Amino acid sequence: MVRLLNQRYLDVRPVDAALDRLPPAPAGPPAPRRSYLLYVHVPFCERLCPYCSFNRFPFDEARARAYFKALRAEMRMLCGRGYDFKSMYVGGGTPTVLIDELTALIDEARALFGIEEVSCETNPNHLTPERLEVLEGRVQRLSVGVQSFDDGLLRQIGRHEAYGSGLQTLERLQAAARHFDTINADMIFNFPSQTEDQLVYDLACILESGVAQTTFYPLMASPSVARSLRQTVGQVSHAREHRYYQLVSAALCGEGPQPLFEFSSAWTFNAVSASTDNTMIDEYIVDYEEYPALGSGGFSYLDGSLYVNTFSVNEYIRLIGEGRMSVKGVVRFSRYDRMRYRLMMQLFGLRLDKRQWESDFGCSVASGVPVEYAFYRTAGAFARETADEIVLSTKGRYLLVALMRQFFVGVNGVRDRARASLPDAERLLFECLDDGQ
Repeated sequence: MVRLLNQRYLDVRPVDAALDRLPPAPAGPPAPRRSYLLYVHVPFCERLCPYCSFNRFPFDEARARAYFKALRAEMRMLCGRGYDFKSMYVGGGTPTVLIDELTALIDEARALFGIEEVSCETNPNHLTPERLEVLEGRVQRLSVGVQSFDDGLLRQIGRHEAYGSGLQTLERLQAAARHFDTINADMIFNFPSQTEDQLVYDLACILESGVAQTTFYPLMASPSVARSLRQTVGQVSHAREHRYYQLVSAALCGEGPQPLFEFSSAWTFNAVSASTDNTMIDEYIVDYEEYPALGSGGFSYLDGSLYVNTFSVNEYIRLIGEGRMSVKGVVRFSRYDRMRYRLMMQLFGLRLDKRQWESDFGCSVASGVPVEYAFYRTAGAFARETADEIVLSTKGRYLLVALMRQFFVGVNGVRDRARASLPDAERLLFECLDDGQ
């Protein structure tokens, strides 16, 4: 059903040239559900991984510096449209690829907005003293793309040579922890060639690493990524996904007397010993329903509409240089679609706030989305339901993992189509990757 609904949810239509910018922020103080997060996308990577569907390009220093300059200019445009933020998420790509540009970006964001917390993504090879020292204090949460600690799997997906061995990554995580409020280790499970023993080893390394948070994503392959993976690690299949998710959940949040982690979302785990109750997670869309996105390939969700920025870095730099923003496509959601979206996102975050729902939509959950509500109840997805909340069950957690995986596969399909329409000079970079070059 999610696969079918994605065709409507993600039917992105071109915007008129006069509407190539995000809407202004509503006047007055934001309502409780209108706490915005600022998302900034940095698409450059030293290596393009075959399983990744995000907008990313091979790193070129001159091009990247021009891009960071454009990001700061677009950020000033957004400030001029009345937005303010307490939280900022810098994703990629690899945002730390030019550390001086990244710190300048964060410093300007803090000067423009009331930002109190910054989350930033990076790769293991960037966990160096020089980078960590300048990020300390600027970044509160550092999310490290580990994917796996198994050297054989790292070689298969092209990360061993580029980003280091599993042991090197483990040692770097342990050393980096003191610099940040939260270190998150991003992991992927259910690679086609991944064995149970490899997954158990990954889990043992996470427990040894001392990280305050870890995210175990199921492999989410768009059509182009599935083709790329067939050439490296094999055919994508979901047949083992539930079993692997059970292994992850049991190892981290098992029924023993003192589990080391607890669920923060259906696939994010916070260390019990860490002060991570209010820590950001990679799926910021759970805590922040509305978010403007800056940068090439960014997705914004504002007032029931999804806005998609240009995926071309060259066009992005040109548009910002002309004093325009970079929005190229939009999807307008109906009230029913917005309720469906809220239902899935809040349940993925383990708890749905029924009082807030009634305030925002003027109806109950059961009357607003009766078919979906009945499906979740019948499937045993609810552990508890009161007048105030719905809390997800153990069975519901995997159900939401599968649904969210399929939702993000649909989003990745949008990225596939955007890359297919890139100018030749930029599109050829991805065609070479798909050919295994």
